[in-house]
Amino acid sequence: MLLVLPAVQAENVTVLEGGTAQISCRLQNYDGSIVVIQNPRRQTLFFNGTRALKDDRFQMVLFTQRLVRITLTNVSVSDEGGYFCQLYTDDTHHQVATLSVVVPPEVPTVEVKTEAVEGGEVELTCMSPRSKPPATLRWVRDRREIAGVISQQENGKTVSVSNTIRIPVERKDNGAALSCEASHPALVGQKRVRHYSLDVHFAPTVKIIPPQGILREGDSLSLTCSVTGNPLPRDIQWSRVNDTLPERAEKTGNILQMSRLSQSHNGTYLCQAHNNYGRAADHYTLLVYDPGAVVETHSAVPYAVIGGILALLVFTVICVLIVTIWCSVRQKGSYLTHEASGLDEHGEVQEAFLNGNDASQGKKEYLL
Repeated sequence: MLLVLPAVQAENVTVLEGGTAQISCRLQNYDGSIVVIQNPRRQTLFFNGTRALKDDRFQMVLFTQRLVRITLTNVSVSDEGGYFCQLYTDDTHHQVATLSVVVPPEVPTVEVKTEAVEGGEVELTCMSPRSKPPATLRWVRDRREIAGVISQQENGKTVSVSNTIRIPVERKDNGAALSCEASHPALVGQKRVRHYSLDVHFAPTVKIIPPQGILREGDSLSLTCSVTGNPLPRDIQWSRVNDTLPERAEKTGNILQMSRLSQSHNGTYLCQAHNNYGRAADHYTLLVYDPGAVVETHSAVPYAVIGGILALLVFTVICVLIVTIWCSVRQKGSYLTHEASGLDEHGEVQEAFLNGNDASQGKKEYLL
C-alpha cells in the first residue's frame, strides 16, 4: 500500500519575541496552481509569490515547485496563531503552520510593601510583569531559598508573576544581601537576577571617645562623639550639664574641641543625637587639676580595689613577722632546757667524788 502525501505540508514554528520566524509550506507534485499564504486573521499575505498585505515585516524568501518560505521579523505575541498554506488545484488543499511566540522575563523588580524597622518584619515582593510561559521566581539569601507566596495574573497572552516574602529584621540585618531570581525555558539555564540590600531602620547609639593620657591645665581637649543609626542622625548636639559650653569650645559636627583647659572647664559634657526612631546620649566628666594631676574620666581608677590590695599586703607582712618571732622564741627555750640538764649531771659527779668509795660506787653505777 502506497503512502499518499498531502499536496501541502506546513511546519510549526516557535520563536522568541523580537526574533525572526520562518514559515514554510512544502508542496507535492506542484503543477503551477495558485499558492496563497494567509495570516491567523485570514488576511492574504502572498498570492503566488506576490505581496498582498502591506506589512514590510513579511518577506517572500523562497518560491519553488517544492518549497515556499516567508520570513516575519520583529515577532510579537500578536503575531501568534495559525498561518495558512493553501494550494488551489481542482481541489483546494491547505495546511496550517502554527507560530508560537515565547516571551522571556526581564530582570525582575523588587517592591517594598512594608518598611523594615528593627524588631519588626519587612514585606518584599519580587515581580516579573511579563513572560510566556510564566517565569519561575524565587528569593535567595546566603544561598538558601526563602519560601514566599507566589501569584500569577494573565495580561492578554503574557503572564505577570510575583513572589512575596515576610521576614523579621534586626539592626544586624541592615545591609544584608538578598536576591530575586527569575528562570524561564527561553533563558536556557540562565537566570535573570535582581539584587537587593535590606534597609533596616533603627534608633541611634551614641558613644563619646575619651582622650588618651593625662590632661593638665593649659592642655587642649578633643572629644569625638561616635554615632550610629539608620537613618544616620545629621544633627549632633553638644552641651554641658547645668551650665553652658565654655567660650572657647568649638563644635565641628561630632567633634568638640577646647583649648587652654582650666578649672572653669570642669563639668559633665553631653553628646546627643536623634532620628525618627529614637534618641540617644552619652556623657563625659572632666576634672582639670593643677599640672601633674590626673583627669578623672569615665574610666575612674578603682581606688577601693587598690586599697584592698594594700591592706592585704600589710596583713600578710604582719603575719610573717608574728610567725618568725614565735619560731625564734620557741627555739631559744629549747636551748635553755638542754643546758639545765647538763648542769644536773655535772653536780652528781662532783658529789660522788667528794664522798669517796661511796662516791666511787656511785660513779661506777653512773658510768654503767
